[in-house]
Amino acid sequence: MRLKFSALAALAAASLLSACATTGQGAPAEAAPLFDTARLHEHIRILSDDSFEGRGIATPAEDKVVRYLSEQYAAAGFQPGGENGGWTQAVTLNRFTVSNPTATLSIGDWSQAVRPGQDMVFSTRLPGAAVDLRDAPLVFVGYGIKAPERNWDDFKGQDMRGKVLVVLVNDADFEEPSLNTFNGRAMTYYGRWTYKYEEAARQGAAGVIIVHETGPASYGWATVNNSWSGPQFDIVRQNPSAERIPMESWIQRELAVELFRRAGQDFEALKVQARSRDFQPVTLADARISARYDVTSEQIVTHNVIARLAGSTHPDETILYTGHWDHIGVGEPDANGDAIFNGAVDNASGTAALLELARAWGRGPRPERSIVMISFTAEESGLLGSEFYAANPIYPLETTVAGFNLDAMNVYGRVENLQVVGWGQSDLDERLAAAAERQGRTAVPEGNPAAGSYFRSDHFPLAKRGAPMAYADGGGAFRDEPRAEREAMAADYGARRYHQADDEWSPDWDLMGMVEDMDVVLSVGRDLANSRDWPQWKTGSEFGPVRTASDARRR
Repeated sequence: MRLKFSALAALAAASLLSACATTGQGAPAEAAPLFDTARLHEHIRILSDDSFEGRGIATPAEDKVVRYLSEQYAAAGFQPGGENGGWTQAVTLNRFTVSNPTATLSIGDWSQAVRPGQDMVFSTRLPGAAVDLRDAPLVFVGYGIKAPERNWDDFKGQDMRGKVLVVLVNDADFEEPSLNTFNGRAMTYYGRWTYKYEEAARQGAAGVIIVHETGPASYGWATVNNSWSGPQFDIVRQNPSAERIPMESWIQRELAVELFRRAGQDFEALKVQARSRDFQPVTLADARISARYDVTSEQIVTHNVIARLAGSTHPDETILYTGHWDHIGVGEPDANGDAIFNGAVDNASGTAALLELARAWGRGPRPERSIVMISFTAEESGLLGSEFYAANPIYPLETTVAGFNLDAMNVYGRVENLQVVGWGQSDLDERLAAAAERQGRTAVPEGNPAAGSYFRSDHFPLAKRGAPMAYADGGGAFRDEPRAEREAMAADYGARRYHQADDEWSPDWDLMGMVEDMDVVLSVGRDLANSRDWPQWKTGSEFGPVRTASDARRR
């Protein structure tokens, strides 16, 4: 999921009651649903309670989540929308658990044993009993990108087989936006860590070491350690060795700088060189890594939870509302001894929003088109639940009208803007902007496009297959006092709670901003559900050609 900076706050007592969704000039819309903030609080509290053990996938906690969501969707008036008339879609994954990792970096007579979790983290998504690299040579390949359509190739045809690639996170434009090779500061998929590993597999590399830097990664080392030290998951692949590498790893920047220095290289100078199309791979002279760790591989089955409200006139046309139910589960205890990653904001909040949106749809007039709610699994493992659904859709993507993704909601108060992630991709932008304007808010592009948020949540696997998907939430200045306190709490979430055990529910949260964002996607969804409109990708979007290929399926 993406890192949230949009809001935090204490809640005034009056705001804890309920809010009426509005759609025009601040006045209640006809038959407008009542989004009850007390009920939203209760959903979040329950789903992030310690008894749900961090909502780890394929654990006993998953059964509790599926049961709770199914019961709540049924109470909202929805029908089972999954496989074989049930509430779920089974998602088969490979789970990889690394144990006993040891590693040593060496250059000539110098060597340093790596402290797993402190200096580096190691993982794999390649089936096997162990990873055992011995004196594998290290090659710096800049950003590790091969993008022919942008005339960019960091490998220059050199043989990378059996080598471990040292790469920078993000892409060249993060450091020098004026290059505009990769859309300036708005990260492309080439900047994502997932891409780095995928491209290395295509190059035949033995492993990748991503140099962690907080700015271009958009998160700190604690997030890396928490996310990659536990089990890793992947969909089942026919030829995994062609798509996965033995060693996926990250390294702390300080150790990387020292490694480069001992190899006779200046890390910062090479970073500058890596921004050029003319960059050539740099073999770190005599630098090698030996790494070994045991790997337990097993197939597990986890589940997307799917609920459907059939349309009255065009039931075969679908509007999606999506959000992931999973979180990290149970990990290493923090300084307070807490090992449960409760995931209250990420993403019990979005899950609660789906449940209450379902309640609003269920109470209103039956829409002409079908409404489908999908609570995805395995988002924290790399968007795997949504990837699986997008590859195996229960409701055809060609006749999916549009979708709205809800991830890490604004639980801290009303804000001035509606941030649209991936602004400029589709004409859903204008529809969202109109709904926000009726609330007295302004729709704006996301505040930190360099974080690559468009590629980091569950809408992306659907979007890249052509289904127009919107991802928007609150941003900008807070509209209510105490503003300074709200701003401080927002910063605290990004610094100390995101992917930490401290992401816990608070009764003091002000959910009025969350309600406004829910009202926007309800309003836009309602307009689409009772129309013959088909939202379009804008000229230049990389997802437009996929949609165009299926134009004949849409009437």
